[in-house]
Amino acid sequence: MTDDDVRTDPKPTRRQKQAARMAEAASGGWRTLLVKIVLLGIVDAIAIYGIFVLLLHDQWLVIGVIAVVTVIVNWIYFSRTQLPAKYLTPGVIFLILFQVFVLGYTAYIGFTNYGTGHNGSKEQAVSALMSSALERVPDSPTLQVSVVDQAGTLGLLVTEPDGDVLVGTNDSPLEQVDNPQMDGDKAVGADGWTTLSFAEVIARTDQITSLAVPASDDPNDGAVRTPDGQSGYLYVSNLQYDAEAGTMTDVTTGVVYTDTGVGAFTADDGEQLLPGWQIVIGWENFGRAFTEESIRGPLVYVTIWTFVFAAVSVATTFFLGLFLAIVFNDMRMKGRKYYRVLMILPYAFPSFLSALVWAGMMNESFGFINQVLLGGASVPWLTDPTLAKVSILIVNLWLGYPYMFLVCTGALQSIPDELTEAATVDGAKPWAIFRLIKLPLLLVSIAPLLISSFAFNFNNFNLIYMLTNGGPRDSSTSIAVGHTDILISMVYKVAFTGQTRDYGLASAFSIIIFLVVAIIAIISFRKTRALEELN
Repeated sequence: MTDDDVRTDPKPTRRQKQAARMAEAASGGWRTLLVKIVLLGIVDAIAIYGIFVLLLHDQWLVIGVIAVVTVIVNWIYFSRTQLPAKYLTPGVIFLILFQVFVLGYTAYIGFTNYGTGHNGSKEQAVSALMSSALERVPDSPTLQVSVVDQAGTLGLLVTEPDGDVLVGTNDSPLEQVDNPQMDGDKAVGADGWTTLSFAEVIARTDQITSLAVPASDDPNDGAVRTPDGQSGYLYVSNLQYDAEAGTMTDVTTGVVYTDTGVGAFTADDGEQLLPGWQIVIGWENFGRAFTEESIRGPLVYVTIWTFVFAAVSVATTFFLGLFLAIVFNDMRMKGRKYYRVLMILPYAFPSFLSALVWAGMMNESFGFINQVLLGGASVPWLTDPTLAKVSILIVNLWLGYPYMFLVCTGALQSIPDELTEAATVDGAKPWAIFRLIKLPLLLVSIAPLLISSFAFNFNNFNLIYMLTNGGPRDSSTSIAVGHTDILISMVYKVAFTGQTRDYGLASAFSIIIFLVVAIIAIISFRKTRALEELN
């Protein structure tokens, strides 16, 4: 008998057995297959529904992406050889949707004029302008109409005096209907459309009366509107559009507005017809941020305050948290665990709720601090520019020190006692032990958390919004910005408050913030790596 005859295969290890069970569970068994089919069926149904909705809006690129991703997902999960991909695919999809796509789309918007008055395409702008200047044609014939719905989009089913039946929506002009459902000489239904009942028409009166269905592809032919969902009339616009010349003419005044490439029809004197349309304007938003005085001024002092707020918040919360951690880490203190519970209470409550409570306590007229603690004083904690900044730092210290207290406590307890004992034997004083031994070791583990805390406070929108809403307002600027606004709250106001909302400029600000935080993080982590090598 040879050695080969007695040699046996080594027994599989515990990790190999576990991996084999995972592979078997992921690829075999009728229960697993049934669950897989059900889940993939739900995913495919959502994808198919999305494709049908996108087809109505001619979004062919997005349709192609959804179709390709759906096919790949089905192939991965029905394959027996793609085990790693089965675990990675959900994470990759969510990463692309909620990180890569959001960042890319924000960057794209930053290079456009997207905002109030420039929300859609040129065709949509022309349609909106023509609809806004509609006037009923005198002595126009009464058209019988029925209100119909298709995938949530309202339309009008129109029966003309000569018996022709047409259907259209705000975005689709009237077109001939084959084999309509008739009730006498009035069309009441069409294939692919759902006719609204009288009660539904009454419930959606506002939407129905705002309908303006183009009579044809030529916007100059007017549109059909209905005041009651039963009868329709032809309306013609006071504006006349010339697609070849790219002009919009006001027939009542004779003023000609021309497409000059700025995303709106513009007259010779600079007057624009709004709404306009979305166009790519390159680096203009970034240029405005740094060159337009009414924007550059607020941007500069808001940026300075943002850095000061983030740096001071990190420093104060860290040193207070570290001080308390050292105090309550002393074994000679009795009842330490009860004190620790009290210390972390501010961290246990939602930060936005705490900010609202502090806003009430700091109210100048009836706040607890002025009325009770200061005996009826009238200190403008939230309305004076300087005091408002101080108030924000105080509240953020209250909200942030428990976190630093917790991490510093854990870091201090992880430092070996032998180091302290050896330093004491060598004659080192407590301050020297802390400065030369404990603090460097502490910073090795705490430094990444300090960096993340700086990034968090750099974008601490909740505190600013809930406590002061960025106020008090700076009336000398053209954008809605206050003395306590940080960059992220200023971006919010530019994008979502006021009569004019400039999403393009807000997106440009967002990219600038992203680059600033990224650069700070890269530099800080390099310094942290150097600190680790030093230790």
